[in-house]
Amino acid sequence: MPAKDLGSKHLCFKCGTKFYDMKKPAAICPKCGADQRESPALRPAASERRAKAPPKPPPVEPAVEISEEDAEIDEDLEEGAEEDLAESDDEG
Repeated sequence: MPAKDLGSKHLCFKCGTKFYDMKKPAAICPKCGADQRESPALRPAASERRAKAPPKPPPVEPAVEISEEDAEIDEDLEEGAEEDLAESDDEG
């Protein structure tokens, strides 16, 4: 019959020693001194940690609105550039 007054039974993750925690809050292995709260079995796997983290949204560039006046100016500039090209072709 297990001894109830010795606390919880543990198996050290480093050296494999079986021991009771003597009802102390931190289960420390008496043989190697390993704190059982640092056990790799208690940590989530790297894939689980990545799955829990929400993905970062891609950066979004602010939309630039062009007014009707700016659009007309741009069209006038393009037409002027085409005329300049036509004149330079005629000269050459």
